[in-house]
Amino acid sequence: MNVKLIGHTLHPEEIPAMAATLTHSKIKPEDLDNLSGTDKSEVLEQVLKLGHTSVIEHASFTFAISDVSRSLTHQLVRHRIASYSQQSQRYVNLNESNYVIPPSIQKNKKMVKAYEETMMVIWEQYNKLLRMKIPAEDARYVLPNATCTNIMVTMNARSLLNFFELRCCLHAQWEIRLLANRMLKEVKKLAPTIFKNAGPSCKTKGICPEKKKNCPLYPQ
Repeated sequence: MNVKLIGHTLHPEEIPAMAATLTHSKIKPEDLDNLSGTDKSEVLEQVLKLGHTSVIEHASFTFAISDVSRSLTHQLVRHRIASYSQQSQRYVNLNESNYVIPPSIQKNKKMVKAYEETMMVIWEQYNKLLRMKIPAEDARYVLPNATCTNIMVTMNARSLLNFFELRCCLHAQWEIRLLANRMLKEVKKLAPTIFKNAGPSCKTKGICPEKKKNCPLYPQ
């Protein structure tokens, strides 16, 4: 899995701070640039403590994500307040096998052998269909969820906080949890105030939606 932050709002914390100031001030929007950096940081931190997260929707982040499974992206696109552009299995010829092996299989040599043999058969049949002039958009029906794909994702900061609450949880599926933690690591560098307390619900809200009392992070 490769995760790279390739774009973001120019001032991801200043602009939300200006938006927060605007809602409680007579200052005109065009004059908000005159606020000091310290004032902006304090305002932003205060509104986030109060749970007024709508202002951080003004900041967005774009990630380039590669070599992840279709299983992961099926989960990812369920987060609706986001923009996605994914590698197409309809237009891209995937004649060379490329797939993800889950950790639960990797730890057992016999399982890995059986898994890889299965993938070999699948790709042989996929390529056979292509040689028979079956369109790639139809041949792709035999490809597994493990097939590697590439995707670009843009989310605003508020959507990211929600994404991290759900997907950084220890009970989230392993691959999307790994993705969420890598994305969180990237945005923390640019917007430390916004993402200071980002993470699973047990960290942000002190609750466990999964009710998993045996979880090491379960709120006490």
